Amino acid sequence: MSEDRSIRLLGISGSPRKKSTDYIVNEALRFAQEKYDVEIEYFSARGKEMKFCIHCDYCVRKKEGCIHKDDLVELYDKMLWADAWIIGTPVYQGTLSAQTKTIMDRCRAVVARNPKSFMNKVGAAAAVGGDRMGGQEPAIQNILNFYVISEMIPVAGGSFGSNLGGTFWSQDRGAEGAAEDSEGIRSLHRTMNKLIKTAIATKDLRKEE
Repeated sequence: MSEDRSIRLLGISGSPRKKSTDYIVNEALRFAQEKYDVEIEYFSARGKEMKFCIHCDYCVRKKEGCIHKDDLVELYDKMLWADAWIIGTPVYQGTLSAQTKTIMDRCRAVVARNPKSFMNKVGAAAAVGGDRMGGQEPAIQNILNFYVISEMIPVAGGSFGSNLGGTFWSQDRGAEGAAEDSEGIRSLHRTMNKLIKTAIATKDLRKEE
């Protein structure tokens, strides 16, 4: 077994703004770096050019990545580098943002080239809404489903407070509101503990792949 317990952690914010989602993903990275031996990378959808997947099958036919040469090319490299991911999304219309969905859809180009690209990487999710119960859990479930489809290992923080992941209520006050949500912070920290511990436990599986 490997003795190297360091973990490469990627945080992804699927928000077009620098507010509550940016805050919760960076808080996840900060907490993990403070408590564990991790290297971190961060990607924000804010200001990025990200075209929708158009299901043209270029990636399947050519196996050379996506037909769109936009800012997601940078993210692909980070995804392949990382052992573990935390994807954060704002809640839009009771589910995840269009930007978050685009990021997930466009990963088809990576697995079309190599179906095992993300195998045994570990993934967690967080969502923040302006309403207390505005769709945070359905948004998180979409991200966890994406991990399953990608042959990753989805994790959450566990029963009694972090059932599916980091769940925040910002009261429509941006980063300040999210930072004041003590239950949201607790759910996120529990999720990050599980994420990093699982990534450490499964590190040799990724080396085999």
